[in-house]
Amino acid sequence: MSDDLQARDRRVLWHPFTQHAAPGNPLSVVGAQGAHLVLADGRRVLDGIASWWTCLHGHGHPRLVQAIAAQAARLDHVHFAGVTHAPAVEAAERLLARATQGLTRVFFSDDGSTAVEVAVKMALQAQAQRGQPQRTGYIAFEHAYHGDTVGALSVGDPGEFASPFGPLTFPVARAPVPAGEAGVERCLARLAALLAERGERTAAVVIEPRVQGAGGMRIHPASFLRGVAALARQHGCLLVADEVFTGLHRTGPCFAVETAGVAPDLLCVAKGLSGGMLPLAATLASDEVWRAFLDPQLARAFLHGHSYTANPIACAAAAASLALLDEPATRERIAALERVHGARLPGLARHPAVAGTRGLGTLGVVELAAQDGGYFAGAARSLARDLLDRGLLVRPLGAVVYLLPPLATTEQDLQQAYDALAEGLDALPAR
Repeated sequence: MSDDLQARDRRVLWHPFTQHAAPGNPLSVVGAQGAHLVLADGRRVLDGIASWWTCLHGHGHPRLVQAIAAQAARLDHVHFAGVTHAPAVEAAERLLARATQGLTRVFFSDDGSTAVEVAVKMALQAQAQRGQPQRTGYIAFEHAYHGDTVGALSVGDPGEFASPFGPLTFPVARAPVPAGEAGVERCLARLAALLAERGERTAAVVIEPRVQGAGGMRIHPASFLRGVAALARQHGCLLVADEVFTGLHRTGPCFAVETAGVAPDLLCVAKGLSGGMLPLAATLASDEVWRAFLDPQLARAFLHGHSYTANPIACAAAAASLALLDEPATRERIAALERVHGARLPGLARHPAVAGTRGLGTLGVVELAAQDGGYFAGAARSLARDLLDRGLLVRPLGAVVYLLPPLATTEQDLQQAYDALAEGLDALPAR
């Protein structure tokens, strides 16, 4: 079955982030349950990255399956311009109840890139309609990743991935991000200098709070995020918090901005919003931003949308997923994963093949000492193949291997994942 599926795949499909001229076949997945994927050859492997960070609660969660089935039978889809429905209202209410103070409106879209694209456009138009039309620039950060649509790609700093599309992107000023407290003052000074030079022409400062995800799982201190927010406010710039990766308890609290006591003007959420069941994203806006668009003229409305904006089935899944986050059992699972990361990462940090480890919330990160090939580091890809044979699916980011499993992962599952990682590190060729 696996061979036939792969042969059919090769004839018709084009996969993301994949060089099809390279040898090898895609992994044939035929099922999933909880924290595990079922392969065509019968193996069960732990989904160590929650299927690109989307499967928040785990695969096939019965509450989400039930919510989707019930909603599909009731109302599958309707356009959202001038129309409303209960799943969208409930999902928005649940999101805002968990959001930081000051965020009062929810604009639904389809994926993380689009949520950022919406925020970038909202910031520009809001500034212009508040009497600041000269504010057309953006400040973002080194190593950032905000998605692959043109606006999101522009504010990101994805290196090799963006190079073919340079002619499409718009210029963005970029500031450094510290790896620890020692670098906070220097990095904030650089941001302050950029804002002193171009603050009056900047619409927004765009940041991934606390963790830069696809840029290498780089973690920065809460004090840096507080400093960024204060500088943005001082210079009249809107603050966009891209929580596509960090949101929904991945870093501990519901949103990473909470770890620094920061209230952004715009906040982007996606990935696990629907529990990984269906594409859905949202951009949350402050009342101040919302009011900049209220006017008798249609031209001053936010003229942006998608055919599947606020799809009722996806919103029903999101409402059910957000309700699950309120349950004590979910909080206990989050705490259990945090305990395992905290117990196992220090030991791996002493391994000769490891340059360092770091973690925050349900995220555990191991950076290999072998840096050959930059983002395309061969050692990490070799390790990923070995780990798959040991029953663990990961997808390295350059020399970084990370574990961000679904919340359905048990303490025993995660301990076994760390055992496999330790064995895989031992098996790496000596350098």
